[in-house]
Amino acid sequence: MLKLLSVGLLVAMFSATVGAVDIEDHDGMLMDHGDGHLMDMGGGMVMGQNANTLPGGCDSISETKEITVHAGHKFAEKFPGRMYAFDTQEFQFEPCTKLTVHFVNEDNIRHQWMMHGLPKYLYPKGMFHLEVSGPGKVSGTLILPPGDKTYLVHCDIAQHMEKGMKAQLKVGDGDGDLPSIPGVTAMTYADDYKATLPELLKAAETAAKIPDVAVVAAAPAVSAQPQPESGFSGLTVVGLAIGLGLAAFLARKFDGMSASEAVATVFEWLRMGIEALVVLATRLLKLVTGDKNKVLPGN
Repeated sequence: MLKLLSVGLLVAMFSATVGAVDIEDHDGMLMDHGDGHLMDMGGGMVMGQNANTLPGGCDSISETKEITVHAGHKFAEKFPGRMYAFDTQEFQFEPCTKLTVHFVNEDNIRHQWMMHGLPKYLYPKGMFHLEVSGPGKVSGTLILPPGDKTYLVHCDIAQHMEKGMKAQLKVGDGDGDLPSIPGVTAMTYADDYKATLPELLKAAETAAKIPDVAVVAAAPAVSAQPQPESGFSGLTVVGLAIGLGLAAFLARKFDGMSASEAVATVFEWLRMGIEALVVLATRLLKLVTGDKNKVLPGN
């Protein structure tokens, strides 16, 4: 019995060790690249950090706050149809707050906590950006602007926001709620999990207005009516054929050329064409005026 308990305890300890997520702290490894941009080779990044400069309209820092935001697949389980999420979907702070965000990624893929709409004179591209590739933690600080406004916070990795990783941050009273914030506001396009596959197929057929083949086959023959003359003349067809052939020739001719080389080639062709036209015009002129310049023999 003691042996069985020992084996069970070892298995439990091993399982706990395997299931644990090793969160790497990037804060001590970030290198300052200037303009509030910090990053390391391990996938940690902070962009738009500002811990000292007050935004216009802020006479002083109203309060100092710290928050920890977790991101990962497991936080989306409570939102049907979502794949990723933050553990918090709504934040609210006083204007001119000095805010430090500790961002913890608990997935084995890259996630971001990106805030948009900040004043561009202070925050490059108007955003504050935290990012971690894989399980890890990174921290950054910003000073919130004055006024009542609601800011979008999301993960900008392709489809992560659409799959649920978005939130809103209200400064002051905010200026309304953003759409499709999981657990806060309704989806712009609500998911429907009630329809069955046959119902969806029938709806798709109705939308496409697929004709009934049997009805079409049984329909009486319609007497031939004179068709209006086609707008494509023989000259149009010849022109299209020449155009297609010329396009294929140009594609082969310009293959591998740079833009400047292609332009130079076109101008060279124009020069040669103009010279050929000048020569042809000169010859025609000589044919027309040649006899008039002959000296008649004397009588």
